[in-house]
Amino acid sequence: MSRHEFQPGRLIAGFFLTLTGVVYAGDAGEAWDTPWFVVIPLVTAGLCLAAAAGTLAHGIRRRRARLTREPKESKEATHTPAQ
Repeated sequence: MSRHEFQPGRLIAGFFLTLTGVVYAGDAGEAWDTPWFVVIPLVTAGLCLAAAAGTLAHGIRRRRARLTREPKESKEATHTPAQ
């Protein structure tokens, strides 16, 4: 049982920021040479993709909540209390 809902935007942002850290760690360990400006497109692309995924997931959650709530409200609206 999951303790919280899945948030794909945070997963994508974490992946790209970890990738950026690995790129700089490889440069610091002299495994390869990385120019300083490489981090800008990596972080920017990661944050943009994370925002798009988060927005899409939020829209899906709102739609799912609205669809599951509508049948209950429609049943309550047709029910008349007994006198």
